Amino acid sequence: MLEYEVRQPPIPACLWHAAQACLHWTSGSMRIRSLSMRPGLIIFDCDGVLIDSEVLSARALIDELAGHGVAVDIGFVARHFIGRSYPVILSEVRERFDVMLPSSFEADYRARLIASFEGRLAPMTGAVETLEALAVSYCVATSSSPPRLAASLKIAGLDRFFTGRAFTASEVARGKPAPDLFLHAAARMGVAPAACVVVEDSIPGLKAGLAAGMQVWHFTGGSHLALMDLVLPDELHFHRSFASFTELRTALPDLFRGSAAAPADLADPA
Repeated sequence: MLEYEVRQPPIPACLWHAAQACLHWTSGSMRIRSLSMRPGLIIFDCDGVLIDSEVLSARALIDELAGHGVAVDIGFVARHFIGRSYPVILSEVRERFDVMLPSSFEADYRARLIASFEGRLAPMTGAVETLEALAVSYCVATSSSPPRLAASLKIAGLDRFFTGRAFTASEVARGKPAPDLFLHAAARMGVAPAACVVVEDSIPGLKAGLAAGMQVWHFTGGSHLALMDLVLPDELHFHRSFASFTELRTALPDLFRGSAAAPADLADPA
């Protein structure tokens, strides 16, 4: 069972107390309870879940870092950057390579990234149909910056689904794997953490969902998982795993409009 070090985080007290309601204490650490429910909210990650962007993002970052004398490969990006916010990238580069990236780096990288997205970025197969048919509330919560998220959703044709329901790490003090972003999204959507499901592809995102006391579903349908060696820690126990949105809809038809299926026990592993 995943354990997460507990400290009072710099987030509103209402979020912190809501998270504690989903947890129980054991020897000074908190362990996630097994939950069984129909979710009140599904929180999707963006990159690698809703859009198949991780490979494009990794290559753009590798090229931009190379211009500053920092040589990394796609494996390094997978291990240290995927699922993390931009400040984490700055910190990792500074600590591991003793390179202080210029203030212009983020804007330069974003410009390179958006250029690579144009004409190449697509929604994950089945994502549009899934969002159109969902019978429960949903939102997106991502480590991406607000400008990158807005551009990504627009290019992929998903922006129409997320007006007023898109949240980024810029809105909280700590990014993934801390639970702050998912707790913030749940609070903004008016749903208790215990009633939320997180759909994530990255290790930091999976850890963040568990730390928030939410159901966590591991999405493995992104093309990056075939190219990047992402080894999940043995102690990382998510609730379900799906290789595609079609598989998700087949396994849990009661979550979608037009289904007469009986409710599924969402806490049972796939």
